Amino acid sequence: MLNLIRRSKPSSLCSLASKITRFKDPYPSHSSPSQTAIATVAGRWRLPLTAKPVVSSTGYDGWRRSYYTARSELQHFRRRQGPRWYQNPRIVVLVVIVGGGAAVTLYYGNIETVPYTKRTHFVLLSPSVERQLGEAQFNEIKSALRGKILPALHPDSIRVRLISKQIIEAVQRGFRHGDQRWSDIDYASEQPSPEFAYSTSPEKARGTIRALAGGDEEVRWSKEDEVLDDEWVHHSRKEGKARGSQPATRHLEGLNWEVLVVRDDMVNAMCLPGGKIIVFTGLLDHFRTDAEIATVIGHEVGHAIARHSAEGITKNLWFAILQLILLQFFGMPDVINAMSHLLLRLPFSRRMEMEADYIGLLLVASAGFDPRVAPRVYEKLGQITGDSALRDYLSTHPSSKRRAQILSQAEVMNEALALYRETIAGHGIAGFL
Repeated sequence: MLNLIRRSKPSSLCSLASKITRFKDPYPSHSSPSQTAIATVAGRWRLPLTAKPVVSSTGYDGWRRSYYTARSELQHFRRRQGPRWYQNPRIVVLVVIVGGGAAVTLYYGNIETVPYTKRTHFVLLSPSVERQLGEAQFNEIKSALRGKILPALHPDSIRVRLISKQIIEAVQRGFRHGDQRWSDIDYASEQPSPEFAYSTSPEKARGTIRALAGGDEEVRWSKEDEVLDDEWVHHSRKEGKARGSQPATRHLEGLNWEVLVVRDDMVNAMCLPGGKIIVFTGLLDHFRTDAEIATVIGHEVGHAIARHSAEGITKNLWFAILQLILLQFFGMPDVINAMSHLLLRLPFSRRMEMEADYIGLLLVASAGFDPRVAPRVYEKLGQITGDSALRDYLSTHPSSKRRAQILSQAEVMNEALALYRETIAGHGIAGFL
C-alpha cells in the first residue's frame, strides 16, 4: 500500500479526493500500523484541502479518516440499464406493422353500405350495442313523458300504428325480406322495462325532454357531409353498382318494432335504433293527411335503417371512447344510459338527411302513399319556422325550400312514382333499396 502511494503523483492524489488528517477521537479505538503510515505520508506531501469532508469513519487507536473531494472534478454516473423498446429498430418496426394491421382490419371490418345511395360509411358500434342504446333511450323517454302517453286504443294511436305498419312492410319488401317476416308492429307499453326502471330520476327526465326539444350538442360536420345537392348520390350509386355492394341489413334482423304516441305540442317524430317509433300529437295537429304523416315516419325509419345514429356516434366518438369501451366489453347499464343520450343530442348531417329523404320517399311510395306529397311537407315545415313548436322539429331536421326543390326534381322521385303506381295497381316491387 505504501509503495502505491509513493509512486502516485501529488496532483493525482489531489484529484482523487484525499487528505487524511489526524485528530483525537472522543471514542478511542484500535488503529492498524498501515493506517498510521498512510497518514504520515499524506501529511509529508501537504496535500491542499479542496472541499469539506463528506464521509468519515472512526479507525483504531483514536484515529479517524476523513475524505475530501474536488466538486469541480466530481462525476455522477447513472445505473446501467437495458435500452428502451423504442430504441430498438426491430421492435419499432414490429409495433408499426402489428398496429397498422389491426387498424386496417378494424376499419375495413366495420365498413357498411347505406341502402339506395350505396354510400359506404364506417360504423364502430355493433348492431347489438346500437340496439341496447335505442332500448335505453326509449325507456328514458317513456319515463320522462309518463302520463302523456296515449293508450293503445286511442284513435291517434291506432292511426299512427297502422301507418307505421305499412311503412315497415315496405321496408321488408325493399330488402327482399318477404320470406323472413318481422313480427307485427306493437303499441309500446307505457311502463319502462324493469332493467331500466331504476335509472329514472327527475334530472334525467328533464335532460331527456331538453334533448327532445332540440338537443344541446353542437357538432361540426365536414364539408363533405354538408352538401346541398344530390350529385354525390348519382356518383355513389354508380360506384356501388360497379362494386356490387349490398346494403347492410344485419342490424334489422329480429327487430321488435314498437310505436308510441305522446300527447304533447312538440312537433317531432323519431325512430330509435331497435325499431322504436315515437310520434308527438303536435305533428298530427299540423299534418292532417295520412300521406303527410307517412312522409315524416318514413323519413325517420330511413335514418334507422341507414344506421345514421351509429354513424354519428362513431364520427364524434373521441369524447366518449372510454364509455364505448366499457359498454362493448362490460355492458354496464350506467354507461348504456349515458351513451343513449347521444342518440337525441347529436344532430344528423345534411348528407344523412338527404339519404333519409330518399329512402323515406321510396318507403312511402311502396306503402301506397303518394310520394309527391313529400316536397310539400318539407316546404311547409320551412315556411312556418316562426312557430316555436315547429322549430323543435327543424332544430334536428333542417329543412328549406332548397331541400324540397332537390327532392321534387331528383331522379328518386321518378323511381318513387313508378313504385307508387305499381303498388296501387296491386303489383308490389321488391328489392328497391
